[in-house]
Amino acid sequence: MDRNTLIGILLLGLLLIGWSLFTKPSRERMKEAQRVRDSLEQVGSAQAPAQAVSPQDSMKETITRVQSGQVDSASLKQLMSQFGIFGDHVTGEKKFICVETDLLKVILTNRGGRIYSVELKDYKTFDGKPLILFEGDSTIFGLNFPAMNRSINTSDLFFEPSTSETYVHVSDQPFTLTMSLSAGEGRGIDYVYTFTPGKYLVDCDIHFVNMQGIIAANTNYIDLKWEQYITGNEKGRANEMNYTTMFFKHYEDEVDKFNMRSKKEYQEKDIATRIKWIAFKQQFFSSILIAGNSFNNAFLSTRKLGAADRHLAYFTAQIGLPYEEKEKYELPLSFYFGPNHYQILKKQGTDLESILSLGGFFSRVFSSYLIIPIFNFLNNFIRSYGLIILLMTIIIKIILFPLTFRSYLSMAKMKVLKPEIDEINERIPKDKAMERQQATMALYKKAGVSPLGGCLPMLLQMPILIAMFRFFPTSIELRQQRFLWAQDLSTYDSILHLPFNIPMYGDHVSLFTLLMTASTILTMKLSNQATASQSQMPGMKGMTYIMPIMFMFMLNSYSAALTYYYFLANVLTYLQNLIFKQFIDEEALRRKIQLNKKKAPEKSKFQKRLEEMARQRGHTPAKRK
Repeated sequence: MDRNTLIGILLLGLLLIGWSLFTKPSRERMKEAQRVRDSLEQVGSAQAPAQAVSPQDSMKETITRVQSGQVDSASLKQLMSQFGIFGDHVTGEKKFICVETDLLKVILTNRGGRIYSVELKDYKTFDGKPLILFEGDSTIFGLNFPAMNRSINTSDLFFEPSTSETYVHVSDQPFTLTMSLSAGEGRGIDYVYTFTPGKYLVDCDIHFVNMQGIIAANTNYIDLKWEQYITGNEKGRANEMNYTTMFFKHYEDEVDKFNMRSKKEYQEKDIATRIKWIAFKQQFFSSILIAGNSFNNAFLSTRKLGAADRHLAYFTAQIGLPYEEKEKYELPLSFYFGPNHYQILKKQGTDLESILSLGGFFSRVFSSYLIIPIFNFLNNFIRSYGLIILLMTIIIKIILFPLTFRSYLSMAKMKVLKPEIDEINERIPKDKAMERQQATMALYKKAGVSPLGGCLPMLLQMPILIAMFRFFPTSIELRQQRFLWAQDLSTYDSILHLPFNIPMYGDHVSLFTLLMTASTILTMKLSNQATASQSQMPGMKGMTYIMPIMFMFMLNSYSAALTYYYFLANVLTYLQNLIFKQFIDEEALRRKIQLNKKKAPEKSKFQKRLEEMARQRGHTPAKRK
C-alpha cells in the first residue's frame, strides 16, 4: 500500500464523516419527528379496542383507583370480594421503614412488603449524588399464585410490618424485619428480612404459614415477579451500556448471560431448568437474587431504553419458586446489593464473581491468577492507581521478557535474510507465486530460521492483552480515581469537548488515546525495520498507520486506565527494542546463519522414528547427497 493509496483511504474516511455530519437532522427536525410519532401513538391508543386490555391490567388499574380513593364503596366491596380472604389488604396507608447499616441504606414499603429503594453508602454517582441502585413504585417484587379460585398478586396488597419504627440503625447485631400478609386464623405469608452489619447481603426468607387449603392443592411452584429499571451511574452512557446486562447461574452448572452489545432492543430467555441466582448487573454495581437451594425455572427479559431516558434498561424475571403444601413452609432467599468487586463477590460463593466481564477461559485465567493478584498486592502499599498501573505494566513486561526477546531475535534473523529473499523475488517472477514461496521456505529451512518465530511469541501474549482489555473498564477500584488530567480512570479522559459528534469516535478528545495511537505507530515502525517481511507484504506499511487509527476511534470512549496501560506498554516495548538492537549483533547472526546453511538439516524426532521403524523392517533409506 503506497502513500497515495493511504492518503486516498484517509480522505475517503473524512468524506464519510463529513457527509454523516452534513446529513444529520437538526435538533428541531428531530423534535418535530418525535412529536409526530407521539401523536400517532396517542391516536393508536385511543382507537385500540377495549379487548386489548388484559384482565391483569384491568385489575391493577382498578386497585390503583381504589387506593387513591377514586371509586365508591360498592366497587370497593366488589374488588375486596375478588381477593377473597386477602380482601382486607387491598386498601391501607402506605408506610415506609428505613433500615440503615454501615454499608446500605434500605427503604421498605408495606405495599407489597418489598424493598422500595437501596442506597450504597460508600459510593457516589459520577456527578457526586448518592448512589441509589433502584427506587420507586416502578420496581416490582411480588408473588403470584392461585388461591381459592382466585389469582393473588401480593405486590398489590398491604403487608403489616413487625415494627412501628420508621427508622432503624443497625450497628453491631443483625436486625430482622417481618412483613406479614395475614389470611386470618393464624394463616398468611411472611417476608422475613435480615440485615447484617458489614455485609451487602440482605436475607429475604418467605414463610408460608398454614396455607394448605388456601393455595391450590396441586401447586408445586409459585411465580415470583422481579422487575427493575437500571439506573445509569457513570459518565459515558454508551460505555456503561456495554457492561449492563443480566446474568444467571444454572444450578450446579455454568453461568450464562444476555448479550447487551447486541443491536436488539429486546431479548428474552425461557429457562426450563433449575437456576441458582439471577443478577441485574450494571457496570460497577449489581442487584442479585440468590436462592437458598434453587429456582425451578425462569422467564427472563431485557429491554434497552433510549438515550433520552435516565434509565439504561428494564430487566424482568418471572421465577418459579418451589412450593410444598406444609403447615409451615420456608423458602430461603437472599439479595446481594453491592459493588462488582472480585474479592467481595468471591466471598459470597456460588460463582458470583463470574458476573465480572473478564473474557473467555484463557483471559479469565490470566485475570484471576496473575493480573488481579498483582493489582491487589500493589494496592496494599500504593495509593496512586496511575503508579500501580505503571508498576503492573513493568512486572508483566518482565514476565514476558523471554517471549519478547525471542520474537525480536527472530525478526532480526529475518532482517539478515532480507537480501537473499529479495534475490529470490527478483529471480522468480510474481506469476510463479508458488515457486517463489517454495524457494523462500527452502531458504528458511536451510538457514535454520522459522518465519513464525516472531509471531508465535506475540500470539502467546494475546490472552494477557485481552485480559487487560476486560479488567480495566470493570475494575471498581479505578472508579472515580484521578490521575494526571484524567478525572476518572474507569471512564474516558477528555481534554477537549467537541461541539459535534463524530461517528465511532464521540464528542470529545481523549489524550491517553492519542498517546496510545502515536506510541503504537512508533513501535510498529521500529518493529518493521527489524523484519524482512515488508518486501513480501508491502501492504503492511499501510497497516502501520491504519490499525492504530482504527483503534483510536474504537477506544476513544473507553476507560482511561486501559488506554494509559496500552500507552505504557508501547513505550516499554519501544525501549526494549532499542536495548535489543544494541545487544544483538547482526553480523554474528549472519555468520551463524551462513554456518547453519552449510550443515545438513537436522532431522525431526518424528522423521527419526520413521527411519528407525524402516531399518527394523530391513529398509535402508537413501543417503542425502
